Amino acid sequence: MIPPPSMANYSHAGDHNILQNVSPLATFLKLTSLGFIIGVGVVGNLLISILLVKDKSLHRAPYYFLLDLCASDILRSAICFPFVFTSVKNGSAWTYGTLTCKVIAFLGVLSCFHTAFMLFCVSVTRYLAIAHHRFYTKRLTLWTCLAVVCMVWTLSVAMAFPPVLDVGTYSFIREEDQCTFQHRSFRANDSLGFMLLLALILLATQLVYLKLIFFVHDRRKMKPVQFVPAVSQNWTFHGPGASGQAAANWLAGFGRGPTPPTLLGIRQNGNAAGRRRLLVLDEFKTEKRISRMFYVMTFFFLSLWGPYLVACYWRVFARGPAVPGGYLTAAVWMSFAQAAVNPFICIFSNRELRRCFSTTLLYCRKSRLPREPYCVI
Repeated sequence: MIPPPSMANYSHAGDHNILQNVSPLATFLKLTSLGFIIGVGVVGNLLISILLVKDKSLHRAPYYFLLDLCASDILRSAICFPFVFTSVKNGSAWTYGTLTCKVIAFLGVLSCFHTAFMLFCVSVTRYLAIAHHRFYTKRLTLWTCLAVVCMVWTLSVAMAFPPVLDVGTYSFIREEDQCTFQHRSFRANDSLGFMLLLALILLATQLVYLKLIFFVHDRRKMKPVQFVPAVSQNWTFHGPGASGQAAANWLAGFGRGPTPPTLLGIRQNGNAAGRRRLLVLDEFKTEKRISRMFYVMTFFFLSLWGPYLVACYWRVFARGPAVPGGYLTAAVWMSFAQAAVNPFICIFSNRELRRCFSTTLLYCRKSRLPREPYCVI
């Protein structure tokens, strides 16, 4: 059993050995990059959150989840990163005590697991939105989204809270300039289980998106609709092509019931609240664009956290050489940068968010697209 590291080894701000090992240029680069990450992480995610709350056309399922992701990144950028900034400024030393270190480490791990769980739930809802749109439209309401968000936060707290009660699990890591999980040999603590669960969540998310890609690819290979002429006997139309006459009767006001197949793409006029239009080609493209945006977020999350996970596995299983300092520093700062990339992904990969951003926040122009809810009749 490896004894837990003592906080006193890291908390003495006047340790000359620590100060001598830190290069002034490296400290300057760390402070500059971390300051940029904090600014973009707080301001960028806050602007996206204000946009999602203020613009009523964005009050639907995928953007509720995006709002929750922005709130998680704001929490990490505004609370955890300033302590990292201070520790770097003090020469990789922690001066705030053991309890504060555990709280900051808990919030950092909580944000990481929350983002992973939420991206997995989003991938499932994206598959439902395209493959089972009728079920998605009827079931994924505001209250359903709220229940999913509460479930994700509950699971994240359940994953991040147990190490708080374990002595030495959450501690200050001088090589990383942060309070986080103390990754030691798999025989010393339970860090391997936490990392395996995180890896499984990311793998499951990729598999869901892979299944969605196969679904869209298979639908592209479907044969086009063949229109068969209707058969008329005494002015009574029947057969496969009778929908044309049914459409004419429906437009003339002599028909009741659902919209005929030939009119599925026609917009219905009227002020009735119950009048909605079907999911047609433009809405299908919108759902695909939203799915692409969330997949880019998932890809960047995996890419930016991947090197740090490799370093953690190295610490758990390797008994020989330690993780190279340059690789570890780059991996840690890449994991920090993940909290600041989502605003750029939202703006550059989502046309609807760009339009709403220029209309709602910048007041550049009025929207030319109709804003009406969609559902399946």
